[in-house]
Amino acid sequence: MTGNPTAGRPPSAPEGGRPRRVRRLTAAAVVAGLSLAAAGTTALITDRSRPVAHIDIGALPAPGAAGAQHLPGRNAPAARPVRIRIPGIGVDRSLADLGVQSDGHLAAPEDPEQVGWWSDGPRPGDAGAAVIVGHVDSLTGPAAFYGISALRPGDSITVDRADHSHLDFTVQALRQYKKDDFPDNEVYATTGPPELRLITCGGPYDPAEGGYLDNVVVYATLAAPSPPHSSPSPPHTPPRSGN
Repeated sequence: MTGNPTAGRPPSAPEGGRPRRVRRLTAAAVVAGLSLAAAGTTALITDRSRPVAHIDIGALPAPGAAGAQHLPGRNAPAARPVRIRIPGIGVDRSLADLGVQSDGHLAAPEDPEQVGWWSDGPRPGDAGAAVIVGHVDSLTGPAAFYGISALRPGDSITVDRADHSHLDFTVQALRQYKKDDFPDNEVYATTGPPELRLITCGGPYDPAEGGYLDNVVVYATLAAPSPPHSSPSPPHTPPRSGN
C-alpha cells in the first residue's frame, strides 16, 4: 500500500476517534526504492500497469448477524491481538498498534512487511469490527497483504491474543472502494457482533500520485465454535458363553 499522505485535511479526528480511512504512508517504500536505485537494481513490482478487475465478492455480513452469541458475556475487554494467521495466503505476522492521525486517517504500517491493527477500536472478540491493515506491495516487491484479494468466502483467519487465546474468523465478502468514497461507518463499525476487517490498497496504480487509488476490504465474521468432541464408546462385546 503505497502513496502520499492525503493533503488538505483539517487537523482533526472524526467524532469518537473513528478513522476516515487508512492513511497512505510512503516512508518505508521510498527508502527501499532509493537504496535499490543506488545499487542499480530494478524494482520487483511488474504488474502495476495491468488492468485490474474490480473486486465485489460475497455477501456483506448483515447487521446483527450470527456471531455475538458465541462469546460469553463479560465486562472486561477482550485481550489485545498480537498475531494474525491466514493459512490460505501464507500470512503469519505479528501485529503492531496503529492509531488515528491528526488528519483523521488511520495510519498504515511504516514497514511493508508489517501488519497493524486499529488499537483504539474494537478488539477481536469484542462488539464491533476489529480492523487490521497491511501494505499490498512496495517498490521492492510484494508486501504483507499482497495476497489479500485472493481470499474467498469461507476462508479462515485466526487472531492470536495476548492471553494466549485465539479467535477464528470466516471470510464473508471482499469489496473494493475508491479511497475518496470509502464507507467509514460500515468498515469501522464499533457496535454489533464481533467481526474483522482486513484493509489494503488495490485498484489502479497512479504513478503521478505515487499510490493506488482504491482500498480492498475483507469482511469476516466470528466463526462458530467447534462442537465438543467426545470419544465414542467402544462397541459392547457380549460375554462368551462357556463351552
